[in-house]
Amino acid sequence: MSNTTIKIPTYRKKLALKLSTEYTQSHFAWVLTFVLTIIFFLNSINFSSGKIKPFVFIAFTAYLLITIVQLIITMKIKHDLDKWGYIKKSTRKLGYIQLLSIVTGNIITVSSAFFLIKEKKSSEYTFAIYMFLTQLFVILISSFNLFKEYVADSFLLGMSILLGTTVFYLVTLILLQRLEKVATLPKWVKSLSIILIITGITGNLFAVLLGIHLLLKLQSEKRPSSLKWNTIWKKITANLSAMLGLFFIILLLSLSICSYLTFESGMAIENNYSAILQSPSLQYPLGTDDFGRDLFSRIIFGARISLTVGLLSTLIPLAVGGFLGALAGYYGQRTDNTIMRLLDILYAIPGILLAIVIIAAFGSNTLTLILALSVGSIPTYARTMRANVLMISNLEYIESAKALGSNNLDIIFNHIVPNSIAPMIVKSTLTIGSAVIATSSLSYLGLGVEPQIPEWGNILKIGSAYLESHSYLAIYPGLCIMALVLSFNFLGDGLRDALDPKLD
Repeated sequence: MSNTTIKIPTYRKKLALKLSTEYTQSHFAWVLTFVLTIIFFLNSINFSSGKIKPFVFIAFTAYLLITIVQLIITMKIKHDLDKWGYIKKSTRKLGYIQLLSIVTGNIITVSSAFFLIKEKKSSEYTFAIYMFLTQLFVILISSFNLFKEYVADSFLLGMSILLGTTVFYLVTLILLQRLEKVATLPKWVKSLSIILIITGITGNLFAVLLGIHLLLKLQSEKRPSSLKWNTIWKKITANLSAMLGLFFIILLLSLSICSYLTFESGMAIENNYSAILQSPSLQYPLGTDDFGRDLFSRIIFGARISLTVGLLSTLIPLAVGGFLGALAGYYGQRTDNTIMRLLDILYAIPGILLAIVIIAAFGSNTLTLILALSVGSIPTYARTMRANVLMISNLEYIESAKALGSNNLDIIFNHIVPNSIAPMIVKSTLTIGSAVIATSSLSYLGLGVEPQIPEWGNILKIGSAYLESHSYLAIYPGLCIMALVLSFNFLGDGLRDALDPKLD
C-alpha cells in the first residue's frame, strides 16, 4: 500500500510535464538558444589572431543572457508542475521578461513567452500572435535598407503599408483576447475576417488562416464540418516545431512579396566594384560577393525562386500524379496496368538524372527547372493516391453512390479524392524540402536558373570559391536552404500528426 502511495505522485509529475506545452516549448527554446549562443561565441573570436569581432560578441552576450533567463524560467515551470501540478501566475508573468528577447530576433523565445503568458490558448490567439510577429519581423528586416547608400523609390510606400497592417494586427490581437470572454461572436467579426484575408496579399498567410478560422467559427453551428478544421488546427498550433516551421515559410513568402516595394533590385544584381568582398556591416548585413553585390538583398530575392520552384514543382506532380493514381485505383485492371506500368518506366529513371536530361534538352531557365523537377515526382504521387483509392473505393458509401446512379467521375472527384487528399497533402509538405534542395543543387551545378539570377544555389556556388577567406558567402545561403528544408519537414510532421485519426 505504501509503495502505491509513493508511485502515484511520481506518475502525476511525469504526466504533468508531458502534457504541459509550456514546459515543452520553454525547454526547446532554452536548448536551441544555448546552441545559438555557442555558435555566436565561436564566431565572435578569431582564434588565429586572437581578435574579437565586436558585433558578433555583443550578439553572443545578448544570447547568453537570454539562455540564462530561459533556463531559469524552464526550471521554475518544472518546479511548479512538480509541486502544484500547474503553472503559477507569478511564473507566467516571467513571460513578459522573455518578450524582451524580440530585440535580438529570437523568435523561439518570443513564441515561448506568448504561450507562457496566456494560460488558455485558442487557435485564433496563436494565429494572431504569429501573424503579428511575422509582420513585425518583415518590418525589422526591411528596415536594414535604411543603412544602404540608397533605397527603392517605393520604400516609404512599402514601409507605410507594413506599419499600417502591423498596427491593425496588434488591434486585432487585443480584440481577440477580449472576445474570448464572449459566448457568441458579434457580427462585425465577419467584416474583420474579410479584411484579414485581404491583407494576406502581403504574403502573411497567418492573417488568411485567422480570417478563415473566424469565419468558420461563426458558421460552426450551421456547418458542423467546420469543427474538423478547428480540431486539425488546434493540434497544429499546439505543436511548436510545426508552427515555427510554418512561421519561417510564411516569413520568407511575405519578405519575397514585400521586397518588390522595400528592396532595391540593383543591390542584388548590379555589380559594384567599389564594394567587392566587404565584410558584414550595417550597410551590408551579410557582406558582399566578388562583384560587390549585397548578399543580404540577394538572399531575399533568392527566396522567391526557391519558394516558387519548390511549390510549383510539388503542386504539378501532386495534381497530375493524383489524377492518374485516382483513375488507376478506381478503374483497375487494364487502366491500372497501363497507367502504372508507364509510370514505372518513368520511376526507373533517377530523378536528378531525368532533370539534367530535360534541362540539357530545353535549356537552363526557371520554367524548365520546374518542369524537370515535376516530371520525376509524378510516379510517387500516383502510387500514393492509387493506394488510398484502392482502400476507399471498397467502402460502403462508395457502393451506395454507385447504387444511386452516380457516374464514375462524380464518385471519384466528389467522394473518393476528398477522402484521399490528406495523405497527399502531408506527402507534398514533406517533399517540398527535397524540391528546394534539388533546385539549389542544380543551380550549384550550373543547370538550374540562369547564373545572373540571385538564387540560393547560385549564391552558394559563388561562395564555395571563398570558403577560406570569406566563408560567410557560403554559410548564409547554406543556412537558408537548411532552415527552409527543415521548416517544411517540421510542418509536414505536424500535419501528419494532426491528420492521423489514430492520434485522436
